[in-house]
Amino acid sequence: MNFFNKKSKSPRGWRKTAPKIKIENQIYEQLKPLRLPLILLVAIMMVGTVGYIVIDDFTLMDAIYQSGSTFTTVGFGEISKISTAGRFFTIGLIVLGFAVFSFSIGVLIDMINKGVLTKLIKERRMLQKIARLKNHFVICHHNNFTIELAKQFRQNHIPFVVVDNSPDIERIAKQNQYPYYVEGEPHTELSTLKSSLSSARGLITLSENIADNIAQVVMTRLYEKELGLKKAFFIMAHASNDNEAEKLKKLGADSVVSPSKLVAQRLSAVSLHPDMQNMMENLLSKKDPPVNIEEVEIPEFSWIIFKKLRETHLREITNVSVVGISDLNGKFLPMPRGDTIIGINAKLLIVGTNESIINLKRLIRRKTKPEELKYV
Repeated sequence: MNFFNKKSKSPRGWRKTAPKIKIENQIYEQLKPLRLPLILLVAIMMVGTVGYIVIDDFTLMDAIYQSGSTFTTVGFGEISKISTAGRFFTIGLIVLGFAVFSFSIGVLIDMINKGVLTKLIKERRMLQKIARLKNHFVICHHNNFTIELAKQFRQNHIPFVVVDNSPDIERIAKQNQYPYYVEGEPHTELSTLKSSLSSARGLITLSENIADNIAQVVMTRLYEKELGLKKAFFIMAHASNDNEAEKLKKLGADSVVSPSKLVAQRLSAVSLHPDMQNMMENLLSKKDPPVNIEEVEIPEFSWIIFKKLRETHLREITNVSVVGISDLNGKFLPMPRGDTIIGINAKLLIVGTNESIINLKRLIRRKTKPEELKYV
C-alpha cells in the first residue's frame, strides 16, 4: 500500500513549501464553460476580418480594426468607405456580436452565482499558507472542544489546522478565529495531504463519535509508516468512557482524554487544593512558564540504567527535581529516595525550567558516564 506521497525535499535539503496536493485541475474544470464564448469571439473576429477584406477590399489591419469596433458596438464609424453590401454585412456582424456578448455575460454570471470557482481560489490560497507550516497540530472535527483548544493554542502561539467536513467551515473559521482550516473528512487521504500532516507535530481528533476517532488514529499510524518518519506523530483522541479510551490506546493513540473525567478531576483538585491548583494552572498554561513539569522516558542505552538516583546527580548537574518514577510495569513511586534504582524503560517525572529539562534529556541520552560527575 503506497497511496500517500513521500515527504518531498529539494536537492539541497530545504523543505518545499508547495502544497502536498494541488487543485489547479479543479479550477480549470470550472473554467471550461468559458471555452465556447472565447471560441465564438475569435470566430466572429475572423469572419468580420475576412468579410471586410473580401467585400470592400480593406487592408488586414483596417479589416481587424473595423471588425473589432463593429461587433463590440463601440461605434467609431467607418474607417474607410463601405459599400451597400458591406453595410448589410456590418449590421449582421453587430447583431451576431451582441448575441455572443450577451451569451458570454450569462455564462460568466452563472459561474459567479454557483460560487465554486471562487471557493476553489480561496482554498488554493489557504493550502499555500498551510504548506508553509511546520511542527503544527492538525485538529480534526469542529465542536466546543475545538473552540476552547484553539483559544489556548492562539494564546500560546501554537500553529494549528482545523479539518472538518462542514460546507460552512469558512464562516465557522472566521467566527472562531481559526487561522488555517480544511474542508473535508479528516480521515481521508485528500484531507491528510491538504492539512500537511507530514510536517505536523501531532494530531488531535475530537469527534464525539468513537468510530471517527478510531478511523483517524488508524489512518494516521498508516500514514506514519508510509512516510517512514524517525519520530512518530503525537496523537491525542477524545473518548466518552474508559472502554473507548482503552480501544484508542490499543490502536495507537498516545493520549486519550475524557471530558467528563477531566471535569471531575479538576473539581476534586480545586475543592481540595484551590490555591495550589490555580498556581499550577497559571504556570503550565503559559507559553514559556518559569517552571515546567514533564515526564521523561529513560532510553535503554542510557548510562543511568541500574544506578541509584543519588549516584546520577541529576539535580546538581541539570538543576531539576525528580518528583516521581514509573517502572517498566507502570507502577508509580512518588518522591523517590536517593537509593531508588532506575530500571529499564523507567520514566522520570521532573520539575524544572525549560532549559534545565532540555539539559536533562541530553544528559540521559548519553551512553557513557558524563565528565561532569567528577566535579559533583
